[in-house]
Amino acid sequence: MTSPASRFDILFEPVQIGPVRTKNRFYQVPHCNGMGHGKPQSLAAMRGVKAEGGWGVVCTEEVEISHFSETSPYQEGRLWDERDIPALRLMTEACHAHGALAGVELFFNGYATTNRYSREIPMAPSHIPVQASDPVQARAMDKTDIRNVRRWHRNAALRARDAGFDLVYVYAGHDLGMPMHFISRRTNRRTDEYGGSLENRVRFLRELIEDTKDAVGDRCGVVVRLAVDQLLGPLGITSENEGRDAIALLAELPDLWDVNIADWSNDSQTARFSQEGYQEQYIAHVKQLTTKPVVGVGRYTSPDAMVSAIQRGVMDLIGAARPSIADPFLPNKVQQGRADEIRECIGCNICVTGDNLCVPIRCTQNPTMGEEWRRGWHPERIAPAQSKDTVLVVGAGPAGLELTRALGQRGYEVALADAGKRVGGRLLNDASLPGFSTWMRVADWRLQRIQSMPNVNLYLDSRLGADEVLGFGFNRVFVATGATWRRDGLGRQHRAPLLDTSNATLAAKVFTPDDVFAGTPIPSPVLIYDDDHYYMGGALAEALRRKGLEVLLVTPATKVSEFTDMTMEQHRIQSGLHKLGVQVFTNTEIAAVHSVGSGLIVGLKNLYSDKVAPQQCQSVLMVTMRDPSDALFMALQEREAEWVGAGIRSVQVLGDAYGPGTVAAAVYAGHRAARELDAPELPLDQVPFKRELIAIEPASAD
Repeated sequence: MTSPASRFDILFEPVQIGPVRTKNRFYQVPHCNGMGHGKPQSLAAMRGVKAEGGWGVVCTEEVEISHFSETSPYQEGRLWDERDIPALRLMTEACHAHGALAGVELFFNGYATTNRYSREIPMAPSHIPVQASDPVQARAMDKTDIRNVRRWHRNAALRARDAGFDLVYVYAGHDLGMPMHFISRRTNRRTDEYGGSLENRVRFLRELIEDTKDAVGDRCGVVVRLAVDQLLGPLGITSENEGRDAIALLAELPDLWDVNIADWSNDSQTARFSQEGYQEQYIAHVKQLTTKPVVGVGRYTSPDAMVSAIQRGVMDLIGAARPSIADPFLPNKVQQGRADEIRECIGCNICVTGDNLCVPIRCTQNPTMGEEWRRGWHPERIAPAQSKDTVLVVGAGPAGLELTRALGQRGYEVALADAGKRVGGRLLNDASLPGFSTWMRVADWRLQRIQSMPNVNLYLDSRLGADEVLGFGFNRVFVATGATWRRDGLGRQHRAPLLDTSNATLAAKVFTPDDVFAGTPIPSPVLIYDDDHYYMGGALAEALRRKGLEVLLVTPATKVSEFTDMTMEQHRIQSGLHKLGVQVFTNTEIAAVHSVGSGLIVGLKNLYSDKVAPQQCQSVLMVTMRDPSDALFMALQEREAEWVGAGIRSVQVLGDAYGPGTVAAAVYAGHRAARELDAPELPLDQVPFKRELIAIEPASAD
């Protein structure tokens, strides 16, 4: 019988990439993180932890090579001139300290950048509006512009070499890199030697590769990142035609091919819309076209799936962004025979929101992500217990589970109690929605770790009141009892209750997500009022429609599940509802709801015209806001005078019971509370984390 270690040995074979050699096949592909040039110490610490965790290659995010193509306000990397080298050297040193190669993704993104900071006019192969909605157009490049971009790229490659990078990218992916704009007929209407035939359209990419190899090829491996399919059919590049042919034309030129699909929302699809290894059908042919090594992605979390991809000849290195975020120590766990301890990515794309919102990256599974430098958090290590205090955690949802796990790791004696028969809290509901099954990994991983700890006890089907808590004798009490959805329509659009829920006839026809998850029959047609704007409204519309109900979705937002623009899944959500036959009303609020006979008349008001139109339905499903389920905490607060006699030193509420938010926020709250137990209490006006302050250079003499 093959042992786990030998079964995965192929993953730990070195791979030669030009003049450099990886220690294994684990390759953290470039990914954005919301830190970039603005927070280089945070960035270096985050990448360094991945190198420590065993990733053989650790790459940057996009790195600007010139102010003529910059991404402000987004926080990407920057290598405009020599002054940017020290910040990037922090990362290469952090990677090299643990034996990893460091890769840099240089980019010039043409019409995909608006140059909001530099105010330079963007450039493109042909005249075209920029990708963003800014009233800006990119101008067509002339031959001088092409020579300038080549020069800027070459100089940036030399600076990257001097910063200590081992791999230098030529970026032609995601519908972002300018070389891809030259390759695609959609954006290249030129009639000179850079347009027309595919060989001409590939010319600019060829020149950049040759320039880069000439500049750094004796020291650094040169990588090409190319999207081989735009998922646009004959309107764009496809893996069967020009994607394949472009690679064939350049097959042996780079030292490594990093291949994926475009655009970014396709490349980083959520688990709701794709499975592990979903890109294989587009990239599997690449190794047949070149002798150079190939790296690809597909949200691989299973070591067996990784081995299979290599053995089947799909790729030579396992590329990962999101799995490396969820578990920076994934490679080490595989190598040490601890694959069952991998904190698997759930494919929620909360990590992507960091970049889109220009704040440090975060992760639902890994609450230490983005906190490595500023808080000193490590994904695998935590300070031991500082006292003999015993701890009671009430609520086994995401906050309570992470709190219990982390406190157990620290060595505290912990009891976790929950009123339900299964752990998971809100995750039990979320994971039951179409496409959300991976979200249960948040609970499953923590339950697995808790069950291995002799100092932690789990009590299910145990509803606790203040009397029980005061009688147990625990020194520390944490209340993580979640939240419940409101029925009256109070939310963002309606700052006062919309419905009088004391009207029993009306209230009987108004439901909440909690009712759906409890199995309460929802009469059809049902009108879903989504004033939450994240995934819940759209997911419930899909779930109910798939059960055969007639569904209308009404939202004050400009689109369905509007916040999911930040997770790059909004278009798939709304187009999916359209295909299912869900009727959608955007820019619309509920003005009034009246009970008429067995049904309802709902007044729908357009936000711009104030016109109100009646809509008949049998039920309304309110998805507006949640109230913290903090009754136990409030009851304990009222009896604070009894704490000392009961041996209680503190009572704290956290997670959704404190402030309802995302699952990621709840996990983070649990982790933070665990780390801060018995730590010195800081004054409220003291910032609890390090900040990267801008150093002011002395003014030069006139």
